[in-house]
Amino acid sequence: MWFKNLKLFRLSTSWNWTAEQLDALLAKEQFVSPGAAAPVASGWTPPRENDVRMAYSVDRQILCAFRSEKKLLPASVINQFVKQRAIELEEQQGFKPGRKQLRDLKEEVTNALIPRAFSLTKDTRVWIDPVHHWLVIDTASATKAEEILSALGKAIYPFPVEPIQVAISPAVAMTQWLTSGQPPANFTIDQDAELRSGGDQAAAIRYVKHTLDSADIEKHIQSGKQCTRLALTWNDKVSFVLTETLDIKRVAPQDILDEADRAAPANEAEKFDGEFTLMCAELDQLLSGLLDSLEEKKLIPQAA
Repeated sequence: MWFKNLKLFRLSTSWNWTAEQLDALLAKEQFVSPGAAAPVASGWTPPRENDVRMAYSVDRQILCAFRSEKKLLPASVINQFVKQRAIELEEQQGFKPGRKQLRDLKEEVTNALIPRAFSLTKDTRVWIDPVHHWLVIDTASATKAEEILSALGKAIYPFPVEPIQVAISPAVAMTQWLTSGQPPANFTIDQDAELRSGGDQAAAIRYVKHTLDSADIEKHIQSGKQCTRLALTWNDKVSFVLTETLDIKRVAPQDILDEADRAAPANEAEKFDGEFTLMCAELDQLLSGLLDSLEEKKLIPQAA
């Protein structure tokens, strides 16, 4: 249930959609399998099994899922068939096919092979928090995040989402935390980090499950490196890796999941709701504490 990677955005203060309204809008852009001939397809799908809602809501927290399906057709397979067809065409016309003919052959071969290709389907979850104005996408890919934001904008126009702006860059903050040994309140520094220098060379050093010795770190920072990735744990509950672009990766809840499992109800629907509620509550506090330390520039409420 827990998101593994967090692409962070802010909902505008103008957001006033209910889960029911959002569900109706996303249903109009529902995922439909592309069939044999189409190479790709995408759309919204229910985020929970055995449920038809596109916008699943628990205590005003909303969960959505964006599905993408793509045909797996390796370039090596296409090239193999194109090569064979090119040989046959050369025999027919008495000379090697030119560039345009080869492009046409590649398109023809691709269209012929797509119906026989395997399909890869992937769901990407989206958490919408109208209470604290979060929009979080469970992906490490900037391209996928942009695709989902575009899909949301297509369903809800204009879609009221804004990038997060901070006064202190994550790289500067992480470097300070390392040199001082003092991360923000309720956060602890773990044993993974990356230090990288600027310029064309961009020399980097990575620590993996390694004690971050302050003297060693200081030496690298004095040579011009900044911390671009840092493993942290919030309140002994959730560990993660923060990047210089304010992406949060490798999110891993700690003992709180064990505690939740011990008290978990037998009903699967209730368990799903409980895990989703727990994730929203913990991540909200984590994100709020993190962005407070980076001095987030608050959204200005829009006039009615």
